[in-house]
Amino acid sequence: MAHLVETMAFVGQTPWHGLGNQLSPHQPIEVWAQQAGMDWRIESSDVSYMAQNEKGQSIIMPFEEQRVLYRSDTHAPLSVVSQRFQEVQPMEILNFYRDLTEQSGFELETAGVLKGGKKFWALARTGQSTALKGKDVSNGYILLATACDGTLATTAQFTSIRVVCNNTLAIALRNRSTSAGVVKVPHSTRFDAEKVKQQLGISVRAWD
Repeated sequence: MAHLVETMAFVGQTPWHGLGNQLSPHQPIEVWAQQAGMDWRIESSDVSYMAQNEKGQSIIMPFEEQRVLYRSDTHAPLSVVSQRFQEVQPMEILNFYRDLTEQSGFELETAGVLKGGKKFWALARTGQSTALKGKDVSNGYILLATACDGTLATTAQFTSIRVVCNNTLAIALRNRSTSAGVVKVPHSTRFDAEKVKQQLGISVRAWD
């Protein structure tokens, strides 16, 4: 289970693991959300614990410094985080691409959920490609990935890796020789999609 894929959708070539829903090109974001299994929200609840009072009765006590994050659809727990943790929703990842796909010629290629919902990503083709030695074509992609278990800052970057699983996501994130073309938003700050696009130089508003 090295791929760690729970659900995903893709356009074009079937991923090596054979999982996921194949879509025809130019589907709306809402279809991607449904087919990639990203049409749920991260909810949170304060942490509490069970203790016993002097009479031997069970009492529930709050632990106000932390929250538990869980899925809205299955109520499965995702992680325990501090009150300061700023989670990014699955639909925020997909909506990052809405104006890029509708106005700028980008096309979503893969999106999905890893590790039961703890991590998720989307990948869009930019329309830019380069011919390498041997005449292979390296497609230009823009990747956006995040995790709610503390293992990954919300990361937007250019990549030539077609992300279809946890392995290829790790390779894409590791494959940057420089910090150029990478924007990382720690979970201590709010994710601002427009600001990230401006930092990457792909803001639609900048082209108006």
